[in-house]
Formats: sequence, C-alpha cells, structure tokens
Amino acid sequence: MTRREVLSVAVGLAGCRRRRAGGEINIYSWSDYIASDTVAGFERETGVRVNYETFESSEEMFAKILAGGARWDVVFPNSTYVGPMARRGLLETLDHSRLPGLENLEAKFQDPPWDRGNRHSVPYLWGVSGFVYNRRKIGTRAAWSDLWDSGLKRKITMLDDPSEVLGVCLKKLGYSLNSVDPLELEAARGEAMRQKPLLRAYINAEVKPQLIAGEVWAAQLWSGDAWQAIAENPDLQYCYPTEGLAAFSDVMVILKGSRNRDAAYRWVDRLLRPEVAASIVRETLFSTPNEKAAALLEPRLRETPEMGKAEWFAEIPAEGQELRDRIWTEIKAA
Repeated sequence: MTRREVLSVAVGLAGCRRRRAGGEINIYSWSDYIASDTVAGFERETGVRVNYETFESSEEMFAKILAGGARWDVVFPNSTYVGPMARRGLLETLDHSRLPGLENLEAKFQDPPWDRGNRHSVPYLWGVSGFVYNRRKIGTRAAWSDLWDSGLKRKITMLDDPSEVLGVCLKKLGYSLNSVDPLELEAARGEAMRQKPLLRAYINAEVKPQLIAGEVWAAQLWSGDAWQAIAENPDLQYCYPTEGLAAFSDVMVILKGSRNRDAAYRWVDRLLRPEVAASIVRETLFSTPNEKAAALLEPRLRETPEMGKAEWFAEIPAEGQELRDRIWTEIKAA
C-alpha cells in the first residue's frame, strides 16, 4: 500500500457491504499506512463497517478538521499536532482502561514529550526524514548539501511539507530544525530559494513511482516510503545525511465529535495488538513504537533508523509558526 493513496480495494469492498449491526467508523489517515488486511480484519471481528479516507499532508488534515471534521472518529496526525488539537477542544481525553494495549508500547512512547502520559494520543508509527538517491545515476551521496548540486537539476524532489523543507535548510546551516529564530529562518529561506530552481517538484510519497522508474535521482522522503521504493529498485539507497535529520511520530487520536466512540476505542486498541501492529510494519516498513510487536518482526524489520544525529520535530510556538508559514508561502510562490 502507498502512504498517501486511497485504499481502493479494502475500502471499496467495505463500501459495497450492507450496513452492519455494529454501525460504522470513519478513519482519516495517511495512505500506505495500514496493512492490506487491517480494515477487513477489524470488520470481521467487530461487525463495524470502516470508511477509510486519506490525506496528503498534516496541513491538509488539520485544515479539514477545523472546517468541520467531526465526521471522523479516529485520525492519525503527526505528534506535533496533538497539542494544538487538544487546546482547541478537538480531542477526546483517552480512557486508558479501554486501551489495555497501551502496555505494549516501548517505555519512551508511554510518556512522550508531545503528550505526557498519552492523555490524548497513542503512538502509532515513527521514522526519520532522509533522502533516497539512485547510485547508478549519481554515485554515492552523504549530505543534504548534495541536493543543491546543479548537475541534478530537475532530477531532485523535496517533500511538500514546510516543517520538512525548512528543517533540511536549517540542518544544512547547522541549526535546530525546530528553530524560531528570525535570522536563522531567514537564512533557511535563502537556502530554499537557492535550491528551488533545481527541483522537479515539492511532492510527498507520490514520488515513489518516479524514483523506481529512474526519472527522479534524489528525493527527500520519509523512511518507510523510502524502503518501499528501495524494495522495487536495487539501485536506490537511503541516506542519513551527515548534517542531521528529522525524526517524527504519527499518532492515533479520537475526535471529541466521534459518533461511534466505542468502535473508535476498539479500532485503536486493535492496532495496539502485537500481531496487528507487526503486520502493519511488514507492509509499511515504518518503525513501530510497539515493543511487543517488534519482538514478532524479522531481524531486518526490527532495525530502527540511525538516530545519532536525528532531532525530533517539536510543536512550534504560535509566533514562530506564523513566521514559518509566511516563509513557506514565499518559497512556494517564488
């Protein structure tokens, strides 16, 4: 499955079924982010019909929820959105007695810095943001600065994500990817502007077919999506850049407007089961925060991304976020 495509098979089949006694549940997530049997397995076990919709970016997800996303029961935002969503009263305060699977999480994910005690969210998958490159086309690459090589013009893509792009530019300059310092952000804007003429596009996981076909030679990409592409083309290699890189976690939340709260809890807790979580890792190739699920995985899938120079994305204060949003708008409009 791809991270940002609609689950046409599983959801299409679900849509053809008659409404069941267990009602229905509405899920809003990234594409390529569950296993091929996740929806069907939940429906067989619970009798609840699943409507599964996808988004392409955190910004898109947040905007749609603010515009009236109460129709969704469970959403899979990036961890940096938990605070803003909770403060706006969008999230259910979780009843941990209904989520016995929380005990399966690795210790550091049972009390993460973005949501102490997992009051509003449950860690789902995590990874890092490096870049994929084609060794046959461009040789060995090791640094973000390689993506400013004029010899790669129109063969490079960057993620269509302001935090990711600004984060790379900040790391390239030796700064924190979470910086809100105006001078540092202005310098990062300059780096992005200098790189933009070299880019084929700002694009997310949809770049994978282009990487596999050899049309794109280097692409900033989330680790799980990168490994999916690498599995299809042995010329592709993943780079953990020497300047450092971002680490991220996506989480599960229940919206306060959920119309089927019981099914929402059952969905979240089922995805915490070791065997279910392990099946998701085998298909998505992202890392799991679920310690008991990791124990079921093959050795190659238990390996976690190189974290030596990784920095976790953090929630940005409102004033700093406003500046970042303005800079991103200028970059995209240039």
